[in-house]
Amino acid sequence: MEIEKLIKELDFKAVRSSGAGGQNVNKVSSKVILTFDLNKSEALSTEEKLLLETKLASRLTSENILILQCDEDRSQLKNKSIIIKRFLTLIEQGLVIPKLRKPTKIPKSAIKKRIKDKKNTSEIKLSRRKPNL
Repeated sequence: MEIEKLIKELDFKAVRSSGAGGQNVNKVSSKVILTFDLNKSEALSTEEKLLLETKLASRLTSENILILQCDEDRSQLKNKSIIIKRFLTLIEQGLVIPKLRKPTKIPKSAIKKRIKDKKNTSEIKLSRRKPNL
C-alpha cells in the first residue's frame, strides 16, 4: 500500500454544511465528501482489494465505492485533513490480518482439581443432611 498514491486517487467534493451556524452555513461550503473507487485503485494490490472488499463491505456501495464525509470544523481545509486521516486509518485497519486462534487442551491437573472440588462440596452437603435412621 502506497499512501501517497492512495491520496492522489481520492476525489473530494465541497458541499454546504447542514445544521446550526447562522449565515456562515448558507455562504460557505465547508463540508467535505471523500469518494474512493476501490476497483480502479492502482495503489492497492488485488489481494488488498479483496481483503478491503470483505472487511469494509458495510461501508462500500454496490459499485465498491467508499464514501466518507466530514463537517466537524468550519474550515474546509481542516475537514479535508480530518477526512484523509480517517480514511487512512480505515484502510490500515481493513488491511490487518487477524492471527489464527490455536485451540488448546485443558490440562489434566485442572480437570483433576475440578473433580476433587466437586467431590469435596458434595461431601459437605451430604454431612448437612439429617441422619437416615
